[in-house]
Amino acid sequence: MTNEEIMRIALRQSAIDCACEPGDFLRVGHTLTRSRPHPEARRYLELPHVANFASYGNGVVATAGERYMDAAERCLQRFSREDGAFRLFETPGLHEVDEIFAPLGGKSRFMAEYFLPDLDLLKPRKCPYETRILTNKDFAALYTPAWHNALCEQRRELDVLGVGAYDNGALVGLAGCSADCGTMWQIGIDVLPEYRRRGIASALVTALALEIVGRGKVPFYCAAWSNLRSVRTAISAGFRPAWVELTVK
Repeated sequence: MTNEEIMRIALRQSAIDCACEPGDFLRVGHTLTRSRPHPEARRYLELPHVANFASYGNGVVATAGERYMDAAERCLQRFSREDGAFRLFETPGLHEVDEIFAPLGGKSRFMAEYFLPDLDLLKPRKCPYETRILTNKDFAALYTPAWHNALCEQRRELDVLGVGAYDNGALVGLAGCSADCGTMWQIGIDVLPEYRRRGIASALVTALALEIVGRGKVPFYCAAWSNLRSVRTAISAGFRPAWVELTVK
């Protein structure tokens, strides 16, 4: 697997999720599509969307349910092709999106930045504690608040792989991934508060990402732009920003 292949796989998946073509994310112009269910879409998405806006840094791809197409198009028209890829996702842009969707009962709900691994930077990192590879059968007793980012109780069947850090046999950090779609697995990470700032999070995320790549899947990482601790972990682990999304509910 190469960085180019990783990007191609991510673009294809985003195209499935947004009912568009992969190339739509690479052109400067904005794209509007009608949202619809797809058997290969990320499994946690509630399709069809009210509206979702996604950008890989060029134009914006907006996908919306049939009733909300006009509102999504108005959002795109508020921003030029040159700067819309980031203006729409800034606070003033969010206010305009909310203003347009309010008469339809819609409001911006989720905004996230997604990261992909840079294979030139994805190298094993030393963890100060013993690490173990975990699989789904090892997670049964771990669906507790301490590990709510690494694992998802509502979709246990998707939690397929993890790497844990142990201090004298006690779990102190856990990176887990969910098989959100056929080609890409999403990583989440939790470290107990008293064990943070010791390099555990980045070491576990890197180790898990390497395990995922070794299984022929693309690891990806998601964080709110304001969650600096999570963003720093992604970057330290060898991930780089790839795309952003804004979802209207």
